[in-house]
Amino acid sequence: MNFHVPLALFLQVNLWDMAQQSGPVGMLVLGVLLCFSIYSWTVIFAKWRTFRGGRRANARFLRAFRKANGLEAVMVASEQYRPSPLVTVFDFGYEEIERQVKARGKVTNRTSLERSLQLGISEELAKLERNMNWLATTASVSPFIGLLGTVMGIIREFQELSQTGSTSLRTVGPGIGEALIATAVGLFAAIPAAIFYNLFGNTIREVGARMDDFALEFLNLTERSFGD
Repeated sequence: MNFHVPLALFLQVNLWDMAQQSGPVGMLVLGVLLCFSIYSWTVIFAKWRTFRGGRRANARFLRAFRKANGLEAVMVASEQYRPSPLVTVFDFGYEEIERQVKARGKVTNRTSLERSLQLGISEELAKLERNMNWLATTASVSPFIGLLGTVMGIIREFQELSQTGSTSLRTVGPGIGEALIATAVGLFAAIPAAIFYNLFGNTIREVGARMDDFALEFLNLTERSFGD
């Protein structure tokens, strides 16, 4: 017996035709899922570029920071490393130092400086987390939207079967297959969003830890430069 299934049978399946036959509700569900998927991939590619560029700029800026003799030299060099989240943290700290030195001639309030650095960290984390909620929403909601489209398609199919009176697999199969497209599209939108949400979330935590460490290095350099 030949169990080989010709590839041509799979190629004969026209998903677009099946989607068009799913009815107005099915088309609406597929349209919503398509919008979720397109925007999610837009966010994914944008985040990927941002994290890759920020990681490189962080490494370069950190090397320049550790080689510098003082904060003024770092300030001059920081202009060429603007994609780095560490530069924002440095700017917040440097501006606070300038305010204190201008008012009292030296750094007198370490707590205020620490708060300024923390504000810089918080601002950068907010930028990095922007649109992450969209990936989380897509990952959690898309499968249910797809399931809704499938259920509505199956209900519509059974309503048509009740009118024709036929219950053969040849009659039921195509309609069920059309309904299941919505579930497949929902999973197609949700799975990449879930993967990259977790991947980017881990990256953001790593960047946050790197910024916390940099704040400590900044405080150490400040004490060496402005200490009594």
